Amino acid sequence: MTEGENSDPELQTMDTDPPSGDPVDTIGPQIRELRQQRGLTLTKLAATTGLSVGHLSQVERGLSTPTIRQLQLISSAMGVTIGWFFRDPTPRDDEDRVVVRAGRRKVLDMGGLGLTDELLVPNLEGKLELLLCTIQPGAGSPDSYTHEGEEAAFILSGALELWVDEKLYVLGAGDSFALASTRPHRYRNPGPGITQVIWAITPPSF
Repeated sequence: MTEGENSDPELQTMDTDPPSGDPVDTIGPQIRELRQQRGLTLTKLAATTGLSVGHLSQVERGLSTPTIRQLQLISSAMGVTIGWFFRDPTPRDDEDRVVVRAGRRKVLDMGGLGLTDELLVPNLEGKLELLLCTIQPGAGSPDSYTHEGEEAAFILSGALELWVDEKLYVLGAGDSFALASTRPHRYRNPGPGITQVIWAITPPSF
């Protein structure tokens, strides 16, 4: 089976909204909207990403949250970076080209994974991506991933387990790290509290 494959044959053709009352992940509808804009079928997207049609259908309907690695595959297949999925809570004005007010940050909420990223720069059109990452206890990236560029981070609060080339580093509040993003890496909040991290990535390829 490919990653995320579901053996239920009924899921292989489903491409509809979830029933009323079902939890809806904000990423799913955005993936479906972008896929339809690109003129891609679920079958085509599945073939490009290596994920199953059933799993992609569940993601689009908000019944499953893609891992970071899966979201990378989906984004790449549609010609965008993960940053495309940051939702913008308010209209932009001239100030917003320079300043990011605390209540007007663009947010990428992967609630199903216990991860929330808030964009601390006005947009991703420049050479730097700066994020405030909130990681719930036990949450993180279960699979190692890579991408273009370099990254560095500062742990504001909580604890962070960081694997780089499968070597484990345990960081606490006040610690920081830097690495080439082309090196396989993953992370996890071991708990018991919430972890917050300021994360910088250049260029904005995440």
